[in-house]
Amino acid sequence: MNISLNKKLKSFITENIRYKVVYGGRGSGKSWNIARMLLLKVASSVEPLRILCTREIQDSIKDSVYKLLKDQIELMELPNFITQNDIIKHVNGSEFLFKGLYTNLSKIKSFEGVDICWIEEAESISAMSWLILDPTIRKPNSEIWISFNPSSENDIIYQTFILNKPDNAVVIKLNYQDNKYFPEVLREQKDRMRANDPDLYMHIWEGELRKNTNELVFNNKWLIDDFDIPGNTHFYFGADWGFANDPNTVIKCFVDSHSVYGSRCLYICDELCDRPYDDERETSTDISELPKLWDNIKDIKKFSVICDSARPETISYMRRAGFRAEPAKKGKGSIEDGIEFIRGFDKIIVSPKCKNSIFEFGNYKFKTDKNSGQITNQIIDKYNHCIDALRYALEPLMLQKRKIAFFGVR
Repeated sequence: MNISLNKKLKSFITENIRYKVVYGGRGSGKSWNIARMLLLKVASSVEPLRILCTREIQDSIKDSVYKLLKDQIELMELPNFITQNDIIKHVNGSEFLFKGLYTNLSKIKSFEGVDICWIEEAESISAMSWLILDPTIRKPNSEIWISFNPSSENDIIYQTFILNKPDNAVVIKLNYQDNKYFPEVLREQKDRMRANDPDLYMHIWEGELRKNTNELVFNNKWLIDDFDIPGNTHFYFGADWGFANDPNTVIKCFVDSHSVYGSRCLYICDELCDRPYDDERETSTDISELPKLWDNIKDIKKFSVICDSARPETISYMRRAGFRAEPAKKGKGSIEDGIEFIRGFDKIIVSPKCKNSIFEFGNYKFKTDKNSGQITNQIIDKYNHCIDALRYALEPLMLQKRKIAFFGVR
């Protein structure tokens, strides 16, 4: 039987305390260790335990830690566990449940009999989800286990446990240096990023918040939040094609003139990216598979999709497949104009499920002059696949604005 745990997390097993928090960078084994500790706790318990595994967005069981737990049961050769559909049970009566917070807020009070709640990817949960979930887990001696990679100082979990650590919490930072099973393939990625982008390296691998935020193109212009989509909303779709190692990307968004964040706000409600930033595949989806991929986005055939004009043959193919694909009207300065248009919104609100858009908005930067250290107005051509698709999506609004401005001065 192969049972190995990170000694830094010993307090998760030995201490009876309300909140147990582990945070840090990629490759640290946070989720791997928590999965093992929970399984061992259940297997050794005399009384049945109810474990809730949750995250902000969980569209299906494949988005949960179900597979991770199932794999660990096999690796540790643990007997007496039963894996059925979307529930893991033990013969002692214990069970693991898997729920997304965003789609279950109205039913969240049914979680009150939970012994341990594990919040995975907790950097993505909204303040509303946390404020409802925390008091709901109220069984005597119940615990909330939290694992996350720090994203923003404004995130509710970072505010609650890192900046203002409560007395009834154990908080542990875990990074790749603490993982004796850190894989070689990740080591190569880590070293490459440390050489090419030290700031991003500190964020991704060392679990630090991003620094030099003034160089971020959308600094203070965007936030992550759940939101409802108003009825009869007009959606805007944009597509950026995959070249070589780049992904095929689609963005779905809308504009709200009556938002709580301002009189003119941009909402990014869905995305499609066939090679997410944490995906190690070397090639993008073949053109023949794109229609099937696009069909995963609701309402995409009801509206125009403004596409990168560099691939007219792909646009024609998507039209034949029933999509209203149209080429973007590129030109000199179109990138800068598009970025300025996006920055002109009062606020940009990104759904927590749009993880690639979130990553790009947090990493899309202006160039810094190497000699003076001053931030220039030139944008680095990196981390912009979703942002390019967003520019294309909003092109009809940009053209409409120019037309109004043109006729307004005549």
